[in-house]
Amino acid sequence: MMTVPASIDLSKGLVLGTRNAGKLRELVALLGPLGIECHSLDGLEAAVEVEETGSTFAENAALKATLQAQALGMPVLAEDSGLVVDALDGRPGVYSARFAGPSADDAANNALLLNELADVPDARRTAHYACHMTLAAADGSVVATSSGQCHGRIDRKAHGGGGFGYDPLFLVPEYHRSFGEIAAEVKAMISHRGRALRAMVDCLRRHH
Repeated sequence: MMTVPASIDLSKGLVLGTRNAGKLRELVALLGPLGIECHSLDGLEAAVEVEETGSTFAENAALKATLQAQALGMPVLAEDSGLVVDALDGRPGVYSARFAGPSADDAANNALLLNELADVPDARRTAHYACHMTLAAADGSVVATSSGQCHGRIDRKAHGGGGFGYDPLFLVPEYHRSFGEIAAEVKAMISHRGRALRAMVDCLRRHH
């Protein structure tokens, strides 16, 4: 993790650089114990639309954090995350949210994933969720980065209605359940996003 300069100011809160409702719920729940006031991009008129042109999760997280911070004049915590499937050479990766097209929803993305893995045997359906986070100061400078992963495999059908994205298809071997079935409190402990945020928590606590 990078060194955080003393100039970062969280007294007016922290902007979470996403409009994804599922990600917002998870981030707010994970940050709650710190007592940091969290702001969504929704309702902030100065917020900009950041094109995710990076080739990696880390590059996209940095783009979203720095450009939003510069536009808003507030600290921004942004993340980029997705599903990495070994049998698909790492796809959908940074295209996870738009795997089936620019306006694809979860159902379309899941259907395409199952179709592409239809002939792949169970032993080769390994995958992991990856998350990279970037914390930017109000001037857009990157002050901290973190990452986390959660490993599992892709089942042949959906299980449970919890979570979002590919969660109902993503089986965690240690729990014999999908992210769509695991309780939110458990998912927060073992998920890629939870692990990345816990790695970020120490610097957030020091500057709050």
